[in-house]
Amino acid sequence: MSTDQAPPSSPAQPHATAEQVEAAWKDPKLANVLYHDWEAGTYDEKWSISYDERCIDYAAGRFRLATAWDGRPYGHALELGSGTGFFLLNLMQAGVASRGSVTDLSPGMVQAALRNAEHLGLPVDGTVADAETIPYPADTFDLVVGHAVLHHIPDVEQAFREVLRVLKPGGRFVFAGEPTTIGDAYARRLSQLTWKAATTITRLPPLRGWRRPQSELDESSRAAALEAVVDIHTFDPAELERMASRAGARDAKATTEELTAAMLGWPVRTFEAAVPPGKLGWNWAMFAYHGWQRLSALDAVLSHVVPRQWFYNALISGTKPR
Repeated sequence: MSTDQAPPSSPAQPHATAEQVEAAWKDPKLANVLYHDWEAGTYDEKWSISYDERCIDYAAGRFRLATAWDGRPYGHALELGSGTGFFLLNLMQAGVASRGSVTDLSPGMVQAALRNAEHLGLPVDGTVADAETIPYPADTFDLVVGHAVLHHIPDVEQAFREVLRVLKPGGRFVFAGEPTTIGDAYARRLSQLTWKAATTITRLPPLRGWRRPQSELDESSRAAALEAVVDIHTFDPAELERMASRAGARDAKATTEELTAAMLGWPVRTFEAAVPPGKLGWNWAMFAYHGWQRLSALDAVLSHVVPRQWFYNALISGTKPR
């Protein structure tokens, strides 16, 4: 058993009641629990998450983009909003951290992350936790990380204060995968157009084999509707730096990535969600992955001339004062 803490006792709720869903429209934290419990069983497949060389390189690349790293592992790392463990577990496999703790508001996600950690043989414990009140003592962790989590948190500045509280003096935080305000606008529009086109064209008789059952499409539409509640923020990189600094961080720095890569990535992921699982095959997966790689290389060049707020993904790093 690689985990040194049992899975959380709070039960996951993969099938929320109508009353819970109705209440979630007015309660972003409840919406996050219901939405992510709902998604826990299929999340890795939906987002093409793996724990092999492809995603290990991706996670380590995001870490290096956010901050300088000399290759030596941090001791104990915490992940906020871990989901199924994608960021921390792949960072641990890359040698970024020796030991890990995963937290998420969703019991289903924490359970999935612990299962993945056990399968990989990684020393990871986990608990259900709110990022605004992290249930660990001060000065506990050498590193705190998160991927696509800050935009789900109602009070981001309070979360930064909690991150700095649980970090040891001199400890570092790295958050990646946060949507910029401009990037989110064009990514959502591209996704909406792709979804409409894919679900319309596959109504034609010759293409019905490419259409998911209507019940699954309806389920995806309901999930997308609730996603509008759980996605609370988009960010201006400069304001993200100011929030971290106001919370007490030292050397807070935001970087951005994915401009043309996001313009490919979001339609690709939306199309994948609209067709039956396994329909697209290995060649499609390689097209999507290598296309993203090539456009990311182009974006690295464009980053020297295009304002950072135009890119889709924001990353933020800083340290706790000694």
